[in-house]
Amino acid sequence: MTRLLIWRHGRTEWNASDRTQGHIDVDLDVAGIEQAVATAPRLAEYKPEIIISSDLRRAARTAGALAALTGLPVEYDARLRERNFGPWQGLTSAEIRERYPDQWSRLGSAAPITDPDIETVDDMAKRVGGAFRDAAERVGPDGTAVLVTHGGSARVGCGTLLNWPPALWPTLGGLGNCHHTVLRHSEARGWQLIGHNLP
Repeated sequence: MTRLLIWRHGRTEWNASDRTQGHIDVDLDVAGIEQAVATAPRLAEYKPEIIISSDLRRAARTAGALAALTGLPVEYDARLRERNFGPWQGLTSAEIRERYPDQWSRLGSAAPITDPDIETVDDMAKRVGGAFRDAAERVGPDGTAVLVTHGGSARVGCGTLLNWPPALWPTLGGLGNCHHTVLRHSEARGWQLIGHNLP
């Protein structure tokens, strides 16, 4: 059976300060580097064939910890990036709530954010879902791929692959830094959620 391991990057200073990152290229902080090194052996136990990472540094450096253990190269795919939050990027949640109260109330709900400078969930689902499917095709029916990505991208990609309606995606709890989700595909059952938010 095909297996995808969806691994969220380690902590950044912006994670710690509740600041929206989106496409801004923030690196791991010291705690995030330690998280990546500590959790990489657990991902290595799955014996992946390929490691594909978002091209943003926080994901790329996390992927590097696994590459160092497995000897596999890290491939980069910009489709695995976090959602582009446009004018929200660099702001804390409190600042966004204050400046954009109506749009903020829509985040994580079925109601779309209508700011034209913020990536739509539909566009995000197409790019992240495409990256997930391409990775699955590459490893074939008995292979394992590790995809190193971001919290929002992980949720949207998983929801897309599992064929859940978008209104249900928020019910999939967020991934902690350096936690992972396991998806498995078989001809008989299609895609299944095997484990979520695993340390």
